Amino acid sequence: MEDKEIMDQAELAQSVSDQIKYVFMDYFLVKPLDPIKVKKEFSKPVSTGTPVEDANGVEAQDFDSVETEVKEVNSDYRKGVVIKRPTYYDIPSDDDSTLRDIKVGDIVIFRDAAGLRFDLVKDSRLLRLYDILGIEK
Repeated sequence: MEDKEIMDQAELAQSVSDQIKYVFMDYFLVKPLDPIKVKKEFSKPVSTGTPVEDANGVEAQDFDSVETEVKEVNSDYRKGVVIKRPTYYDIPSDDDSTLRDIKVGDIVIFRDAAGLRFDLVKDSRLLRLYDILGIEK
């Protein structure tokens, strides 16, 4: 069933791509998917008691122990669907590298802060090749 979902994603991306009348020179146009949730540990100091005033009149509080809690937060990384490829990517090459394997509809991973927001296409980003950290295959 997952293969069918990926295939449908590729067909959907291609149909969206066909509607966009822009040609991108250096950037991939990517539609970010929902944020990835991860569990992270956070440490916070635990007070040992009430604040004590020192000789200078400054209230100080001791924090001798640390409490750790686990929270579910958004990952620093995100997945997205490639909607458009840059023109240089479509030029035939003798290079058989996997970098040339990125196609419209592929799911890529990138840092959430990477790229440029592209408001001419709703909820999309422009990513350079070096912004793309991996391809989901």
